[in-house]
Amino acid sequence: MKKLILTVAILAGGVSTFALPNNNLPLESTSIVMNEEFTEVALDKLPEAITSAVKSDFTTASISKAYVNTSEQYKLELTIDGSTSTVYADKDGNWLEESAIKDANKKVTSTSTLE
Repeated sequence: MKKLILTVAILAGGVSTFALPNNNLPLESTSIVMNEEFTEVALDKLPEAITSAVKSDFTTASISKAYVNTSEQYKLELTIDGSTSTVYADKDGNWLEESAIKDANKKVTSTSTLE
């Protein structure tokens, strides 16, 4: 008799766990990223501070392309011994980290809704 009661209790417990409602609601997240793009600028239009900074810090480099954004931050493609590298500078010729450029130019808005 004890085995019968124990068997019924185990079966009832197993069935009841499947009958519980699933309360995990799906979460929908939307991210909007606005990025100020760089636009190409002629090499002769670069500020003197930037060209002198390249000449002093990268003596064997030449500027192959230059880009500017609305914050007057410059993206420079340098050719050094046949290889191309990208560096960032502000209008005063101070070098910037790429992460600082991305953080300054991106505005991220996130919204979440539960359904």
